[in-house]
Amino acid sequence: MNLLAVDTAGKTAAVAVLRDDTLLYEAQCNNGLTHSETLLPMIDTALKASGLTMDELDVLGVTNGPGSFTGLRIGLAVIKGLALPRQLPCAGVSTMAALAYGLAGEGTVIGAQDARRGQVYWGAFDLATHDRLTEDAAAPIASLENFVQSCKKPLFFVGDGASLCYNVYKSVPGVTAAPSALQILRGAGVALAAKAMWERGECVPPAALLPDYHRLSQAERERAEREKNEGKQNNEV
Repeated sequence: MNLLAVDTAGKTAAVAVLRDDTLLYEAQCNNGLTHSETLLPMIDTALKASGLTMDELDVLGVTNGPGSFTGLRIGLAVIKGLALPRQLPCAGVSTMAALAYGLAGEGTVIGAQDARRGQVYWGAFDLATHDRLTEDAAAPIASLENFVQSCKKPLFFVGDGASLCYNVYKSVPGVTAAPSALQILRGAGVALAAKAMWERGECVPPAALLPDYHRLSQAERERAEREKNEGKQNNEV
């Protein structure tokens, strides 16, 4: 089984190629360019370095959220465009799951991405088995307290919101700061999570590959607020 996986959910773009249980290639890129500029060249390099062509791939994986709305759309559009002509099965990987699969050991790992406005996108997993412990959610950092206090330790935060969470919960016994180099979302994490989905029969046709934003976009929030204010004004008339 040959699997190509990509991530564009945050600032860092990532690509990995997996053959069965062997990681053939992995790369991360955080050079300030947009994912639309970097992703396709990264995929081309990954396939050439792995000695593969698109026709030799069996599965495609991509983070489908939560994360940057624009970033997610770029990754999904590229993977769907590559998958459609060949009708390759696709794994829409939770960003939180991809973060968790990038680490191994004992304890608990929380994937945390900065969602702005004092919130993080987060999800928790058992570090040894990568079994999911919570559903992904967008929530205030303070709302994680009950889980952080009660979960199996040690507890690691990973993702671009890891330091935000660690600064709040570093006094809790067993909460550990993962090295900054291990906090980024790895291409291997997406690939391993996608492989697990493929083995469980959870892959979908490319047309069914959709984003999972977990929150309204800024434009949708502003429209809802505008409609709410207009409703108040009409009621006052």
